[in-house]
Amino acid sequence: MSQPAPTRMTDIAAAREVELLAALLDHDRPPWRPGELPPLAHWLLFPPSARQSRLGPDGHPLREDARLPRRMWAGGRVRFLVPVPLGAEVVRETTELSSTEKTGRSGKMQFLTLQHQISVDGRPAIEEEQDIVYREASAPGVSNRPPAPEEPTPLPPILRQITVDTVALFRFSALTFNGHRIHYDQAYATEVEGYPGLVVHGPFIATLLMDHFLRRNPGAEVTRFAFRAMRPLFHMDPFTLGLTEDGSGGDLVAIDAQGGTAMQARVDVR
Repeated sequence: MSQPAPTRMTDIAAAREVELLAALLDHDRPPWRPGELPPLAHWLLFPPSARQSRLGPDGHPLREDARLPRRMWAGGRVRFLVPVPLGAEVVRETTELSSTEKTGRSGKMQFLTLQHQISVDGRPAIEEEQDIVYREASAPGVSNRPPAPEEPTPLPPILRQITVDTVALFRFSALTFNGHRIHYDQAYATEVEGYPGLVVHGPFIATLLMDHFLRRNPGAEVTRFAFRAMRPLFHMDPFTLGLTEDGSGGDLVAIDAQGGTAMQARVDVR
């Protein structure tokens, strides 16, 4: 089977979206470099533009493969090559790197890796590999609350307690034009998907981890960020952001209310 053709989108690295991100993260003076798109803020660009009639019951665009409707952003690797000036036109080209199907405890799954290259004035600025997992629909009455971990995650030296409420979830969904109902429709999240509450977006957790690092290292020139989602976080549960610094950046972790690792990440700086 031939690979799908690359897709190309254009957008503007608008200062307005960056101001809204600062408001969401509760900053008066944001810790990122002025005049540039902050690390990971490229996720605010290129919003999904599927017509309303092409959305599925979960709020995501309908897939041709209806066997695996549930979608999770499982992780990724981002390289920051050159700064993206605010106000600049940016171009993103996306290609499919790999697609494999497996069967696990939760049923059939498809693991898809996309490659995004974002350019400014024809010059590569950001390179990203995005890992997505598609799964079968939940059976009625099945709970998707993760079990308690066998051992709690060790606490790093630099900690910050976070509670993401429904308003923050709504604002991040609005900022990214993300229609996935598990993030704002509690009845859908609990009664259809089987979660105990609203689910915190994976990229929102990653953004909070990056923010945790930048609060300690304002103005840092980030060159690489990699993350992996391990367990879901929910709006009613406080969680912990942890950082272990070293000479070239730091290791980050989000720890859920049960003591389990929800996300691991690594940030490198110049």
